[in-house]
Amino acid sequence: MGYIDLGYTPHNDVVCHFRVRASDIRKAAEDLAKESSVGTWTEIKDIPQTLAAHVFSIEGNDVKVAYPAELFESGNICQIMSCVAGNIFGMKSIDALRLEDMEFPPSLVRGYGGPRYGVEGIRRMMRIPKRPLIGTIVKPKVGLSSKKHAEVACEAFMGGCDIVKDDENLTNQKFNPFKKRVARTIAVQEKAEDKTGEKKAYMPNISAEFEEMVRRAEYVCESGGKYAMVDVVIVGFSALQGLRRKNIPLPIHAHRAMHAAFTRSPLHGISMLVLSKIYRMIGVDQLHIGTIVGKMEGAREDILSVHRVLNEKMKGKRKVFSVLSGGLHPGNIRTLVDIFGNDVIMQFGGGIHGHPWGTRAGAKACRQALDAALEKRNHAKTQPELEEALRQWRSND
Repeated sequence: MGYIDLGYTPHNDVVCHFRVRASDIRKAAEDLAKESSVGTWTEIKDIPQTLAAHVFSIEGNDVKVAYPAELFESGNICQIMSCVAGNIFGMKSIDALRLEDMEFPPSLVRGYGGPRYGVEGIRRMMRIPKRPLIGTIVKPKVGLSSKKHAEVACEAFMGGCDIVKDDENLTNQKFNPFKKRVARTIAVQEKAEDKTGEKKAYMPNISAEFEEMVRRAEYVCESGGKYAMVDVVIVGFSALQGLRRKNIPLPIHAHRAMHAAFTRSPLHGISMLVLSKIYRMIGVDQLHIGTIVGKMEGAREDILSVHRVLNEKMKGKRKVFSVLSGGLHPGNIRTLVDIFGNDVIMQFGGGIHGHPWGTRAGAKACRQALDAALEKRNHAKTQPELEEALRQWRSND
């Protein structure tokens, strides 16, 4: 039974774009489609041909495969990925393999909840109708007590940050217990709201085994919290999907820690584009995508393609906020606005807390830089916090 059908036109199919390195591309493509649908390494009688994958395009090392939607269980992303990204990565006929993109038919997209809030819902909650949101990660990332953590968060809020989040490494360590940290930080969030007249939000990291993650999310709700942060790659598709289906009324801030273990290589692995589509279908409300500028690796067009898929139409699924984070400082803000527009969350760690005058001044510098960028004017020399930040980090540009 042949799996290469260059005349096939996908209709109700999952379409996967692979980049294949092999001595014989046609054989590798045949093996790939066979192994990931109804075939195996030897001849088997009575194969249901209507469920077979179709290799419908081979151009150089780029291979496109269409999988009939009937192959897959509705609402089970684990089963889908076990087919299209399972055994095929270890096949001897393939030297290297990268899953570059996936397209899902409406019949499968309907099986997922999508973002509960998305861009529009978060803007309503935060009462920020147009501009980018400014956020920070409490630094140092680990080692602070819950009391000190809340104090740093308060300084950031008072300086102008809209959101403050935990680092991906911080969960429920003895030096900073989860419940104490959440209670203290939500208290300073509410204090900052009263004093500034702006909405503020704290994003505690609830990442853990599934049942504990749910308990932590429920505690955040009970404590008056507005958000939950999840290390989505590490907890896995199943735990994330289960959390979304609990319908806990918190936006999910998706941190992508560990993604580069399989997204970074251009030759082998799975692209961030694929993960972004999956996380949007499952239902995260905001997702880290890279920065183009800053300390993290990532090609400009790859990052922009992820930003686009989080904002384009997807069968009724809400748009997802792109989160820019990794080595940013106030001097980057104008460039980020020019590249990404307004529907982003800009997060600064050292670029706020490393300000020579402290966290509050660093947050002020970010808001001043954002105001300047949105008003299309030069950074004002009359704003000392921003001027000092630009002096501090000018050599990083």
